[in-house]
Amino acid sequence: MTATALQIAEVRRMVAEPTTTTYSDVLVTAIIESYPMMDELGTNPYYWTQVAGVPTKTTDPVWVATYDLNAAAAKIWTEKASALAAKFDFKADGGDYSRSQAYEHAKGQADFYAKKRSMTTVHLIKSPKESGAGNISSGSWIGNLPETDIFGDDVMYLNY
Repeated sequence: MTATALQIAEVRRMVAEPTTTTYSDVLVTAIIESYPMMDELGTNPYYWTQVAGVPTKTTDPVWVATYDLNAAAAKIWTEKASALAAKFDFKADGGDYSRSQAYEHAKGQADFYAKKRSMTTVHLIKSPKESGAGNISSGSWIGNLPETDIFGDDVMYLNY
């Protein structure tokens, strides 16, 4: 799915880029679409399958296109700050030129939108899968069972 014209316009307002001079609609769309998120129904934009040991990213056909516009705005502001990083302050002919203020502003806006990003979750899948029924006799290790030390005593190791 693709970002809508309303989403593109909103990101343009967030990053103070009303024209397509620097960021074309195609570029803004690509940035927006690089931050898909779970839709209102709780559907993830894609899921992973494993065929012959190769993980494959599959787009979920029932996902309603939902994007994190704050993350997209933070990326654009970060790019803008990078372009301004070489600007420096100087004094010449009786004038003060504070060109680094533009960089500080862009960096501040990038931080502002980065802090407003949506929370993300990661679904972890244990690999390789455990063999057997999960008991000591099958050779599996169970983390909450006491282990035997070198003297044959049962001890419980706690991690802090």
